[in-house]
Amino acid sequence: MAPDGQTLAPNVYDAEPIPEAARAEIDRLLSSGDLFRYTAPADAPVALLEAEFAALLGSRYALAVSSCSAALFLSLKALDLPKGAKVLIPAFTFAAVPSSVVHADCEPVLVEVGENYRVDMGDFAQKLPDADAVMISHMRGHTSDMDAIMALCDAAGVPVIEDAAHSLGTVWGGRNIGTIGRVGCFSFQSYKLVNAGEGGILITDDPEIAARAIIMSGAYETNWKKHPGLTNSCAHWQNKLPLYNLRMQNLSAAVIRPQLPLVADRVEKGRAGHDRVAKALNRSAHLVVPDALGPEERAPDSIQFNLTGGWSDAEARDFQTAAKARGVAVQVFGLSEGNARAFWNWQFLGEVPELPQTRAMLMRACDVRLPTRLTEPELDYIAAAIVDAAAEVRG
Repeated sequence: MAPDGQTLAPNVYDAEPIPEAARAEIDRLLSSGDLFRYTAPADAPVALLEAEFAALLGSRYALAVSSCSAALFLSLKALDLPKGAKVLIPAFTFAAVPSSVVHADCEPVLVEVGENYRVDMGDFAQKLPDADAVMISHMRGHTSDMDAIMALCDAAGVPVIEDAAHSLGTVWGGRNIGTIGRVGCFSFQSYKLVNAGEGGILITDDPEIAARAIIMSGAYETNWKKHPGLTNSCAHWQNKLPLYNLRMQNLSAAVIRPQLPLVADRVEKGRAGHDRVAKALNRSAHLVVPDALGPEERAPDSIQFNLTGGWSDAEARDFQTAAKARGVAVQVFGLSEGNARAFWNWQFLGEVPELPQTRAMLMRACDVRLPTRLTEPELDYIAAAIVDAAAEVRG
């Protein structure tokens, strides 16, 4: 608060603090030097995290790795896709997603995304017959129509991987996001709901996928025996698969584990904060926050909204400047230089296809962080700053 009692623009870039409960375990690990996940005969922090995360999501198996990107890559490799396999991905995602596809010796096929940030089902259905796999990014926590996607993919026999980096705690039709496809992948990077700086985890109910991913993650020799319930499958794949060494280490798990019991509360606070700001933004004639699809119960820690009513690029940039002058950083995805979420910047793909619907959305779609720790006055300040900046530019 300012000296006169007015709310200052909140700092939305500080990560969520690490619970005090992590300190004792970190001190123990540092004193022992026991940082490698396979040193202990049993109950290493990474192993405990895997069991706890699987229980939290309701999946049979979990494998903790170095990042969500590593989880996506391992998921593709564990599906045993042929070299050059075509993998459908939404054109609105982070560059790490097509990168994981390329790294797995597969070919990304970009699918149009609508103004509501979700997969265009018409374009998806048109491109699915040529696909070997589908990787659905629930980008910024926005869930595409998973009922329609799974119906089409199941009928075609095409496996689905869920990139749920932004969606821990999101529920679709009563099912946890990440448990609907063959594999679900989550992130523990600092700007996610659970903060470990870096880290990721994949979940699956398929023992063969789990076993192949475990071996390739770096469970060399007989370290796979420390993953319960997979002895036969892992024994079959030992020495038959390459080792990519993408393991999580024990310090990361020690940071993550005390945060898992906090997920439900963070989801509740994040949803309340998002909806409070969305209600204020939707009262403006210049802004619109797209509605969630019916079966979705979101777990947001940011808000996305569109500039509506024929904004020019110059006006959109002026809006960013006006919001920044009020202490609120607004990112317009398509106008941010080199933005890793704008598909035309993925030059590593070679000739990037033109996707007019996704491009138009990105040129007017805005992004603002809303950490779950924000108070109602801070949320109201952000909402008012955005609305006032839009009014200043559009008059």
